[in-house]
Amino acid sequence: MHSVDQTTEQMVRSVLAYAENRLRMDPVPLDKATLDPARLHDRLRGVIREEPRQPDEVLGVYASVIAPSVISADSPRFLGFIPAAPTKASLLFDMLVSCASIQGISWLEASGAIAAENSVLTLLAAEMGMPPTAGGCFVSGGSAGNLSALAVARETAKRERTLTGRPQVVVSLDAHSSIINTLMLLEMDALVVETDDHRLTRSAVERMIARTDAAVLDDVVAVVCTSGTTNAGIIDDLDGVGALAEERGWWFHVDGAYGGAGVLVPSLKPKYAGIERADSFIVDPHKWMFTPFDCCALVYKRPELARRTHTQDASYLDVIRDQGGEWNPTDYAYHLTRRARGLPLWFSLAVNGLGAYREAIEVSVDLAKAAADLVRAEDHLELVREPDLGIVLFRRLGWEHDDYDAWARKLHDDEVAFIPPSKWDGETVGRFAFLHPDTTLDVVREVLERTR
Repeated sequence: MHSVDQTTEQMVRSVLAYAENRLRMDPVPLDKATLDPARLHDRLRGVIREEPRQPDEVLGVYASVIAPSVISADSPRFLGFIPAAPTKASLLFDMLVSCASIQGISWLEASGAIAAENSVLTLLAAEMGMPPTAGGCFVSGGSAGNLSALAVARETAKRERTLTGRPQVVVSLDAHSSIINTLMLLEMDALVVETDDHRLTRSAVERMIARTDAAVLDDVVAVVCTSGTTNAGIIDDLDGVGALAEERGWWFHVDGAYGGAGVLVPSLKPKYAGIERADSFIVDPHKWMFTPFDCCALVYKRPELARRTHTQDASYLDVIRDQGGEWNPTDYAYHLTRRARGLPLWFSLAVNGLGAYREAIEVSVDLAKAAADLVRAEDHLELVREPDLGIVLFRRLGWEHDDYDAWARKLHDDEVAFIPPSKWDGETVGRFAFLHPDTTLDVVREVLERTR
């Protein structure tokens, strides 16, 4: 299995040829995604057996059964959830990282990879106005980033003051679902703030404070803002809430998993005023920074606090600290073993230039504005709210949930677009999530035409 023989040589040629063909697809097809479990399990039954199979035979199963059963999130017609649009450079370098089995646990083992990753984290921190001493690591996704950051918030509060009850974290109703799950895992409670237009503001938090028992407020350890909510792309009042957090001694965490990358665009930067106040923030490069799954940048203003929380002690790990070194990523999140998942982003940024990233992000925002104009122009459609970033919510007058569902299924069956409906204040609505810079306004027109 580990030697290079004639079978391996053929496998290398076949897999690389398949990968090259996939990389050359322009545009990437959406695919229908076979969802029938019985059919899928039947076609995969017996593929793995005691005896070996020819690689081309197994690759054929992947190409004919598995690949068509996966919706291509990197297609310009993938307009649901939060899409992905990795650059060709990042995809190629991701292959290199896998081929070399590059891990990124400690400076002792992977100093070059870690230095490259850290150069990207330094760039992101600088764009967000954080000090040069800020730092962190790449983790698997926003959920892992939020969990790691809020664990630091909790442990820091426990060290610095006395808590009389369960730790409390201030959040809005529109905080990502991973925040609530994180609080459950960390045995913390959510102080949910009622907001106007789904945006967490200083005044909304102050109203919550005014009606909350003082003993409960004494146990608040953090407040979470979102810079680009997943459902609607709303940026919270980062400056106002961040200032309030400083005044009250709360940890200020900013979840920018989807929308945080917008700070790279000069025309959008004013929307992110106050993000420099964050004690920690996350952004997912596998979303608006065009990197393959799975990748989240987690940055702390004072990384030494994270190191105090996440450093793992074991006799076999002593060597990675005894021999010194600049940075051990394993000390900044709940992980130990980790893939050097920041390298594809480093390579793509260097190859394409930061300016290309700024432009590609702005394309999505401009497309959202144009789509909103198209919605406004139709008598049977209604814009739910003005888009902040690349997400557009709209309603089709007279439709109920089943109508939206049938519309979305037909669009997918016809491979026009993948655009599942969402909810807004309990009402089913249509939702565009623009991220791929090659998505055209003609695709939007085609989708909206199907609402007639």
